[in-house]
Amino acid sequence: MKLSGGVEWALHCCVVLTAASRPVPAARLAELHDVSPSYLAKQMQALSRAGLVRSVQGKTGGYVLTRQAAEITLLDVVQAVDGPDPAFVCTEIRRRGPMATPPEKCTRPCAIARAMGAAEAAWRASLAGTTIADLVASVEGDSGPDALPGIGTWLTAGADAPAGTDAP
Repeated sequence: MKLSGGVEWALHCCVVLTAASRPVPAARLAELHDVSPSYLAKQMQALSRAGLVRSVQGKTGGYVLTRQAAEITLLDVVQAVDGPDPAFVCTEIRRRGPMATPPEKCTRPCAIARAMGAAEAAWRASLAGTTIADLVASVEGDSGPDALPGIGTWLTAGADAPAGTDAP
């Protein structure tokens, strides 16, 4: 399954938003992750349209998660950014060419479509079974319990915050 790069950025943003004590501007998230602000803003807008984050207006505005991290799955984020369409779409190739199978004999999906459908179902189930909270726990396990709080402080403190914290 090929995902757009926007999925990765959106997942990183969801993880770090769990550590922020107030709304975080998209420009600040872009600075943290060293990505184009306009590109990241598109990903945040996709998350907002899906109801995973909301934009808070005003001088201290920015983005916040709309639900607890344990209630947002990786599948939610993937579908918000890349859409809900299946990765594999059967075009009924077996009905084409000189040895085509007649439509009346095609009473169920072919073996290829069934195998690809099963693989996609397993992939989606895995994404649906993993939450942003699971990722937060992994980041804490990998980088230590101070990593995300340090990022949260940096995100909400402004440009003069201490540097040197690795972002998830």
